[in-house]
Amino acid sequence: MSDSAANETDDERRKRGRAPDPILPGMAPPKIAVPKPVAISFWLWILAGVVLIAGQVALLVLKDELTEGILKQIKENPVPGQPADPALVASGVNTLLWMLFGGAVTFAVLFALFAYKAREGTRSARTVLTVGAVFLVLVELLILRGSLNVFLLVSTLLVAIALILMYLPSVSDFFPKVGRKLP
Repeated sequence: MSDSAANETDDERRKRGRAPDPILPGMAPPKIAVPKPVAISFWLWILAGVVLIAGQVALLVLKDELTEGILKQIKENPVPGQPADPALVASGVNTLLWMLFGGAVTFAVLFALFAYKAREGTRSARTVLTVGAVFLVLVELLILRGSLNVFLLVSTLLVAIALILMYLPSVSDFFPKVGRKLP
């Protein structure tokens, strides 16, 4: 190994597609120069997760109004042979809202975890966040297309901006390609 290769910083090693040097016990971890767009993107991912959870909390608070609205819809448009049982509808709404809350918490935790890893320069974390963003948009467009959930719309907008920041040309060197030939 040449002297110049031994004295490289972790950022220089990353640009060449190499992993950072291992941190031995007692050594301080090296400082990584995080590009500003990636740092902003990290906080946007965190904010998107918080907004998702806040939206589900708001739906849980408005559970009774939501249940009443569904029962009103059923009474206006009854299905022949299927009477509306208010207790069953309330139970179904409650179950759905708690499942959506669990999904929102899961998304928020995954966004935070992979945004943190992306902030460290992990290219695969950026890819996972991209897949998560696409999944969030598909859920909004295909499953919840009729609802005007402001929280979901704001969260999706934040995710889109965060994703764009992670793919700017100025940060491409921060996410090195894995598996390329070393010089």
